[in-house]
Amino acid sequence: MDRPPGMMDVAREAGVSHITVSRVVNGHPSVRPETRARVEAAIQKLGYRRNSVARALKSRRSSTIGVVIVGSELFELPRILLGVETAAKQAGYWVSLASRQGEGTTGDLLETLQRLTDQSVEAIAVVADRPGTVEVLSDLSLGVPVAVVMSGNVPSPELSFVEVDQELGARLAVRHLLDLGHRNIAHLTGALRTFDARARVEGWRAELTAAAAEGAQLEGDFTAESGFRLAHELCDADSGLPTAVFAGNDQMAMGVLAAFAERGVKVPHDVAVVGFDDMKGAGYLVPALTTVRQDFAHLGRSAIELLVRMVGGAPAQQQKITPQLVVRHSTAVPRAGS
Repeated sequence: MDRPPGMMDVAREAGVSHITVSRVVNGHPSVRPETRARVEAAIQKLGYRRNSVARALKSRRSSTIGVVIVGSELFELPRILLGVETAAKQAGYWVSLASRQGEGTTGDLLETLQRLTDQSVEAIAVVADRPGTVEVLSDLSLGVPVAVVMSGNVPSPELSFVEVDQELGARLAVRHLLDLGHRNIAHLTGALRTFDARARVEGWRAELTAAAAEGAQLEGDFTAESGFRLAHELCDADSGLPTAVFAGNDQMAMGVLAAFAERGVKVPHDVAVVGFDDMKGAGYLVPALTTVRQDFAHLGRSAIELLVRMVGGAPAQQQKITPQLVVRHSTAVPRAGS
């Protein structure tokens, strides 16, 4: 055969009509089990695959969800995409992936979205790390449901968003340190151009204010290198070391631990350290890192489940996922006299 096998070839091989083959392929219940088995055997023997393009034209459905990745501070992207792909597959959808790294322009984002709508995607998930992306999306009319993942404060009622509650996560981390007795808690932030870093600052500040506690704020960029550098700055400060450090994420906390080890600062005896994310291996740092766990796979799954409901006619929704504090060995009560 010098062409891909078609439905008529399967029908001929199985000794049934092409209508019966169509019913089997589309999961129609009115096919006898023995007939279904015969058709499936013929499909496997011939290597028949449905023409998804022709099917989409006929049904006006592509069974595809577009996913756009915007930004450069998306450290846990693989786990988000795993959740996206798993949920999409379970719902009977394919995923069409596009990305736009760096700052870019409104035109760049619009072109990326237009390419997806040109492919007749039924919905779009935008995984974004900064609020500016959301502001652009709020002014667009794409004709398909749109959900923003990770970047909160969506201003348009037509857009859905799903995020881990970043401010709550920061409050959990700082409250844990306050409950241990710490009153001077420094925050080494991630890049403040991102939504996550800003929200974590708000949570840190709110808890300190409520407890009448204090702490310095130093800006990093979510990398271990910035955590290492800022921890050295804390060691060199005239005001002396804080009793606790809340790092913008686990990567930064890893740099903090390395810098403190280099300077002879013992964790948690001299300074307690908390991270954010619960990255793989956080429990095997020395000491094992207390952190805030984000379920990124659940985040991705939730976004797709929300979009599937919207395709079915449900209204836009705003969903926040609750993070979890994971207490390990990098935090303890402050030493006497500190």
